[in-house]
Amino acid sequence: MMTLFDDEQVLEAYAKDIDDNATHREARETAERMIKMGKFSLEDIALCVPSIPLDELKRLKVDIMQLA
Repeated sequence: MMTLFDDEQVLEAYAKDIDDNATHREARETAERMIKMGKFSLEDIALCVPSIPLDELKRLKVDIMQLA
C-alpha cells in the first residue's frame, strides 16, 4: 500500500512539473512576441507576464536582438 501511495505522489508531481513547464514556456513565448513588437518596455512586459523575472527578460531581449 505504501508503494502505491508513493507512486501516486510521484505521478502527481510529474504531472504538475509538466504543467509548470508548459505554463512557463507559454509565458516566455508571450514575452518574446512583446519584445519583438518593440512597443513595450521590459518593465511593462514584466508587469504583463509576471512569471518571467526582469533579469530573464533582459537576457531574452539580448538573445532576440542577436538573432535579428
